[in-house]
Amino acid sequence: MEHFDNIDDYIADLKAKLRDNPTCGNTHYNLGVAYLSRRDFMEAEREFLDAVAHSPRMAEGYVQLGGIALQNGDLDSCLSYNIQATQQRPFFSVPWGNIGFIYMQKGDLDKAHKTLKKALKLDPDFAQAQATMSSVLIAMGEYEDADQLLKGLLEKHTHFGPAWNNKAIIEARRENWAEAATCIAKAEESGFEVPEDFKAEVQAQGGK
Repeated sequence: MEHFDNIDDYIADLKAKLRDNPTCGNTHYNLGVAYLSRRDFMEAEREFLDAVAHSPRMAEGYVQLGGIALQNGDLDSCLSYNIQATQQRPFFSVPWGNIGFIYMQKGDLDKAHKTLKKALKLDPDFAQAQATMSSVLIAMGEYEDADQLLKGLLEKHTHFGPAWNNKAIIEARRENWAEAATCIAKAEESGFEVPEDFKAEVQAQGGK
């Protein structure tokens, strides 16, 4: 991509390569990523499907398809694609983290916890999986464990909005309303959309 002036030239170059070699999974994958950068999800999905059709062991292709399914609100397809990714690359942490997220969304906290533990064993610094695990721990009532996880995460990623939001939830549980308000502000500074009812609760209790 760095050799091109804009995304359209890059896409045109990839399409030209596919005319010469239509079964190259990598080129289909790169074209899918290019379409994603334009938020053209339909074309991206088509290219990722071609990528895994021609290169069935390409775990990243299944992960991308899972991401598009999640964008479309299809949790079951997202789960299925990420499971396929783990079948092709069992030691690839990203799909395990995504599977944990989907189980959390479905309310299956035990499966979410187990899967996220696997993701973090494979990659202890996987920030998104750490944030998701903290959400699972909060939902399970394990506030101290969640807090310890968030402390390490926020030391390394000071502008990670979901982690600040979770830290705010923990501080609210402790009735540290001023701390909760500070964490909410940091979450919003980081671009995270904090639920309005939670913000209102903290403000009503004296958090500014």
